[in-house]
Amino acid sequence: SMYEMSDISTDEEDEEEKEVGERIFARRIRWPVQKTISRSQVVKELVDDLLQVLRLRLSNTFLPKLQPAIGVGSSFEGWSPYEVDNVIYHLLVPLKPPTGHKFCLEPLGIRWKIPARDSRIRVELECSCGGKDALCLLHHTKKQLRRIKKAPSILDILCTHSYLDVEKVAEWFKDLVKKAWMALPQARRYKLKVLPYSQSSCLLQLKSTFGRTLILEIMFGVQQGDSDIFLSSPPEEDTNTPSTFWTTNYLVAEGKFFSRMAKRVPYGSFHLKCLHLWTSVLEGTDLSPYIIKTVVMHLLNTIPASGWCRRDCIMRLADIMRYLHCCLVQKKLDFFFYGNAEMPEEIILPPELQTYEPHNLLEHLVQDPAAHAKALEQFEEI
Repeated sequence: SMYEMSDISTDEEDEEEKEVGERIFARRIRWPVQKTISRSQVVKELVDDLLQVLRLRLSNTFLPKLQPAIGVGSSFEGWSPYEVDNVIYHLLVPLKPPTGHKFCLEPLGIRWKIPARDSRIRVELECSCGGKDALCLLHHTKKQLRRIKKAPSILDILCTHSYLDVEKVAEWFKDLVKKAWMALPQARRYKLKVLPYSQSSCLLQLKSTFGRTLILEIMFGVQQGDSDIFLSSPPEEDTNTPSTFWTTNYLVAEGKFFSRMAKRVPYGSFHLKCLHLWTSVLEGTDLSPYIIKTVVMHLLNTIPASGWCRRDCIMRLADIMRYLHCCLVQKKLDFFFYGNAEMPEEIILPPELQTYEPHNLLEHLVQDPAAHAKALEQFEEI
């Protein structure tokens, strides 16, 4: 009938109007990501050049081998919730043991089906006979011994009771940077200052001749086997953690996950736009950016990649809201990397991680009813 046809026509017009509205909204989301990504690339190149100079200077020592830096965190993943001038660029520098040494990882406080948060890294001598320089710390000649005594040693400089000391590593690295900086071509464009605010990492301030300031935090890590999981500098707020304790770090695995998704989703990376918007909205609440990041990772792993496009932007924002609300009501949000049967095969995890029970990131809400009530209240206000 004419009435039914009119209804159908109106529905189609409403749907078209809704789609146009969603596209306009999606375009207008403020997203300073391009400038952040551009600066991230500058930072990465600069740190890699610096590390290349340091590797040459350390080549004849028994000190850690500095591997290429890995950009980690929101600024390198492309969704930073902060204004571009307030971004801190985080980089992880993996450490390999020097010739004639090995790193032995000792987990601390491990319990059944719950992984250890911290570990110690014991440094041991090992036979290196037949290596490139044919110098072995265990089976040396008298002539080689004189050379060994002259070379700085990781055990003497960077360890406490044979355990790698993160604060000693940080101080050693800061000193290396100060001495090597002027050898870099970038020294003509940037004035370097090593900031004193961290004992377990290296904070650098770079001021360009144009007045732009970049803040970098270089952390240090030891890889767990061949996996994407590292032991790294502990968070700065953990002031009571002994300096020989290294904390399990999942930032490299998270970066790899987002890099994988960027190749699968439609052009425009609207999953990052949604994440940026939600973390910006939650600023000033008790809900951390990491909570939203975890929610989005779970959704990216379950919603088809084709659904993360401009046309569906509003629906995905609503999905994030519903998922977060459900987690807050139930006081439960599973950590992404424990016991996740849907883990992408590109992410390399230690085998035992798949056997661990999911860790609840909202456990504090279970323990504190007042905090739970406040989180729900803040969510309703949003």
